[in-house]
Amino acid sequence: MRVDEHGIRHAAGEPVAIVQKPIRTCGDVHVVLPAYNEAVALPSLLARIARTDLADRITVWVVDDGSSDGTGDSVTGVHGLDVRLVTHPVNLGLGQAVQSGLRAALAEAAPEHVLIVMDADDTHDPGVFPAMLAEIKAGADVVICSRFVEGGDDSTAPQWRRLLSRGARVVFGKVLHFDGVRDFTSGFRAYRVSLLRRATAHWGERLVEERGFACMVELLLKLRHCGPIVSEIPLHLRYDRKPGASKLRLGRTLRQYLLLLTRDRLAPVPFRKL
Repeated sequence: MRVDEHGIRHAAGEPVAIVQKPIRTCGDVHVVLPAYNEAVALPSLLARIARTDLADRITVWVVDDGSSDGTGDSVTGVHGLDVRLVTHPVNLGLGQAVQSGLRAALAEAAPEHVLIVMDADDTHDPGVFPAMLAEIKAGADVVICSRFVEGGDDSTAPQWRRLLSRGARVVFGKVLHFDGVRDFTSGFRAYRVSLLRRATAHWGERLVEERGFACMVELLLKLRHCGPIVSEIPLHLRYDRKPGASKLRLGRTLRQYLLLLTRDRLAPVPFRKL
């Protein structure tokens, strides 16, 4: 057992993230991009982020999750954008990529900062960053870009992906009764850093245990113990900009959702003061 620079314990032999050392002070908006073999899509997305009016306030944390296509090399040379690279030597899955991105950003962020997680495949529009920050300023702790509010649109996604997200909405909505949440599986969200710090202090290394796509639901389930205010804004999913095939596996993800619900009912919440 060893402890890393962020105070997280790791089992002997466990692959760990390698973080490129910061070269300047972070902005007050942190964007975490979990990426696995996204060398084609990532430069386009980073360029879109660099063109936003918030670019000088943003620090991007790209987590290269054991990619074999040069994803890590594709993040260099983005003009006008502070990009930090976190590297997994081997592929550990979306959940662990999110976890590493959160750890790296939280190690540099101030409590009043905002952290945004979004997909690295260029299907999410950074043009909605101002609307997300406006919701945070208005009092929200979590802002979800949602397919299920007025103005939301995922018509470019494959039919099976749309069915999965709608089925998850029905099941999780009935079982969890989480006020303000209609889109449980959206990977495009903003969080108050102060909320994530409280949740990390409460859950420790258990904050994200899922390795697959169920990690986004898991994070919401664990954050709810902090009593957050959740707001949703429309998500216009641009699946037509995705250059490759989906990495989501339907059967595996369904099993993960079922096991997650079971564990949520059976596993005790860590007894720590919030």
